[in-house]
Amino acid sequence: MISVKSKADLAKMRVAGKIAGGALQLAGKSIKPGMTTLQLDKIIHDYIVGHGATPSFLNYGGFPASACISINDEVIHGIPNSKKIIKAGDIVSVDVGACIDGFHGDTCSTFPVGKITDEAKKLLEVTQASLYAAIDAAKVGVRLGDVSHTVQEYCESRGYAVVKRYCGHGVGRNLHEDPEVPNYGTPGHGTRLVAGMTIAVEPMINIKGEGIKVMKNGWTVLTTSGSLSAHFEHTIAITPEGAVILTQP
Repeated sequence: MISVKSKADLAKMRVAGKIAGGALQLAGKSIKPGMTTLQLDKIIHDYIVGHGATPSFLNYGGFPASACISINDEVIHGIPNSKKIIKAGDIVSVDVGACIDGFHGDTCSTFPVGKITDEAKKLLEVTQASLYAAIDAAKVGVRLGDVSHTVQEYCESRGYAVVKRYCGHGVGRNLHEDPEVPNYGTPGHGTRLVAGMTIAVEPMINIKGEGIKVMKNGWTVLTTSGSLSAHFEHTIAITPEGAVILTQP
């Protein structure tokens, strides 16, 4: 069942989103070669807790950390640990959620570490641009299929592959709510957007092939091709004036 938020709910979601966005911004500034993903996770955890919120991901379904940190060919759900070292030339996807006053904010960016290849740089540019194109398309009265198709068309027309087994989702009192928000779809189909809906739009895009596999840890998803993958996400609110990004720092 889709939850439509009141003005009071949206005000609370703005607070949660701002904290999540701030944690993500700090993560991007903190990433450097030689640090472990566990060290980066602690920075994120301390920021969220220091702002009076709780990390949405910590213990969610048994996930053991405050952020999902995925490197290079890891698509999503990378588990931070003390042995995973970030290196120059890596691309690092950091997925962050924060919960305060009963509401969640969920956001992600893929960051370059030092100088990266032109191929990696282009992947990041296209994936991020597809996110903002989808946000621009998310208007009252539009079908979800239009938003989803925007991501697919933008990325596939540029030669990239859309991960189809995972998708965006509603956000609110629960981290994952209805509706599902795929990154592929048919224009004119799906749920019609109404004012007060809050959704996370999150393109997950591979350089080569949509194939993925889950590691033995039961969480981390890899590209089967071994190619790089990028992931960008914002939680947005649908309003009569258009989509509003709730996860800005």
